[in-house]
Amino acid sequence: MKPRIGVLTSGGDCPGLNAVLRGVVLAAEKLGWEVIGFRDGFEGLLPPGDHIVLDRKSIDGIMALGGTIIGTTNRGHFIAKVGAGDRAVVPGEVIARAREILNKLGIQSLIIIGGDGSMTTALQLQEAGINCIGVPKTIDNDLEATAMTFGFDSAVDVVMDALDRLHTTATSHKRVMVVEVMGRHAGWIALHGGIAGGADIILIPEIPFDYNKIAAAIKERDARGNLGSLVVVAEGARSKDGQQVKREMEGGEFRLGGIGEIVAQEIAKRTGKQTRCCILGHLQRGGAPTTLDRILGTRFGVKAVQLANEGHFGSMVSYQNYQVRHVPIADAVNRLRLVPPNGEMVQTARDVEISFGD
Repeated sequence: MKPRIGVLTSGGDCPGLNAVLRGVVLAAEKLGWEVIGFRDGFEGLLPPGDHIVLDRKSIDGIMALGGTIIGTTNRGHFIAKVGAGDRAVVPGEVIARAREILNKLGIQSLIIIGGDGSMTTALQLQEAGINCIGVPKTIDNDLEATAMTFGFDSAVDVVMDALDRLHTTATSHKRVMVVEVMGRHAGWIALHGGIAGGADIILIPEIPFDYNKIAAAIKERDARGNLGSLVVVAEGARSKDGQQVKREMEGGEFRLGGIGEIVAQEIAKRTGKQTRCCILGHLQRGGAPTTLDRILGTRFGVKAVQLANEGHFGSMVSYQNYQVRHVPIADAVNRLRLVPPNGEMVQTARDVEISFGD
């Protein structure tokens, strides 16, 4: 029997997941290994063990596809993160059942592709003696342990395309168009997408804003003859005297959303201009990955297999200084990489007359 490794995708989907799976399978086959893919995230580890063999045939042509061919979930028995920075313990009996399946299938190590919550679960599995390798995934690009995550570039591309389209309708009607994008704690998508799409105002969680400053910026544009304006707001953005807008509570972890509509209403009230809100939502998670995400996903998948081969268990793949390296999973969880309010990217935006409402 060939040596076997397992792989699963957990948490929210994003473009590039299939590129990682393809990289894992091809790198593993080169070593003479067999790859078992567990369906629907960690839930596939539970008896009877929902899994498939991933080989060259099953990964043929998947790199251009969004999503993940083995499915994913951010619900179930393995949730190890509740809210920002709060860790929940995965029950010992759940881990024991997963270990039983892994042993039954002869799997020697498990590659876990996911975000901060998934890495928190991976750490607990590792601490319980299950050999794990982590691959970071989040479109928010907010993990401090890696300079970039796949899926981010594709999400930014969606925001840029939306802004390109909204420019014309904003100008035609002399309206303000508010675009709400993802970004719970970090504003990387809003910042990069806003700069690339020519936004006039960008609102991010790291820089609390003032509605009067936003209105003043729009009035100043009107005075210059720029009668249409684009505002990009991250879902986690908040005013200086307000809180993040929470849409609902689900499974212990709150969902953000709705700040775009509030910003639109406040702009209309303060400027008298017609204002519309467009929420991109899950459009940012779908579709084919960009060139960058296909390459980065492939590199991450190959590196994960290399780490397993070298016995670097308990490690997470990390992209630093244009090189794919690795860091301990324990050093990666609960450490968010936020936008520096006085950093070069923010200053660049300010220098091309983008307001942050502050």
